[in-house]
This record gives sequence, structure tokens and C-alpha cells, in this order.
Amino acid sequence: MTIAYFCVLFMGLLPIVAAGIAKKGFEGYDNGMPRQWLAKQTGYRARANAAQANLFESLPLFFAAVIIASVQHVSQPVIDGLAIGFVAARIAYLICYLVDWPTTRSIVWLVGLICIVAIFCQI
Repeated sequence: MTIAYFCVLFMGLLPIVAAGIAKKGFEGYDNGMPRQWLAKQTGYRARANAAQANLFESLPLFFAAVIIASVQHVSQPVIDGLAIGFVAARIAYLICYLVDWPTTRSIVWLVGLICIVAIFCQI
């Protein structure tokens, strides 16, 4: 498995981590109506849930970039480096969301997007 493919796997699981943070301790959690319960949350739980949604939204473009670049035989170290950059940016994004740093969060979001665009530019 290449580093970039490992990053794809990791990114597929990262939103689940954010969901777990949103549901931490399950205080009052309603498993019968989880989305409604999450919609009523505030503070870090609400931010973790929002981060979860954004992390899921970023997956298709990242997955496509890595797969297409691999199929097109782009240099593997280049794909790997940009994939690691994307993962690092998305981890930082989650942290920034949790600690409520909106400006920094937007900057690291942009860094992640630049990594994806850079992968596509190698094709």
C-alpha cells in the first residue's frame, strides 16, 4: 500500500473520529434519533459535528485526485507528499474547529484544497 493510499484510508476514518468527539460520553445521546440529538448540541459537540460533515464533504475530491494521479502514473513521492499535506491540513482543520479558531481553520482548509489541486496539476 502506498503512503497516499494509506492517507485515503485514514481520511475515510477521520470523520468517524470527529463524530465520536461530538458524541463523547453520550450524555443524553438518543441513538434512535442521532441527527436530531446532534442538531441540538452546542459548543465543542456542535463544532465536532460540523467538522465531521466538512471532513466527509472533502473526501470525494481527495480520493479522486489520488486515484487519478496513481492511474496516470504521476510520481509516487509527489502524490504521497501532497496526500500527507492534505491529511495534516485536515487534522489541523479538525483541531481548529474543536478549539474554535475560525480564521486559522479557514487557512488550513485552504491549504488542504491547495494540496488536492496540486495533485490534479500533476496529471
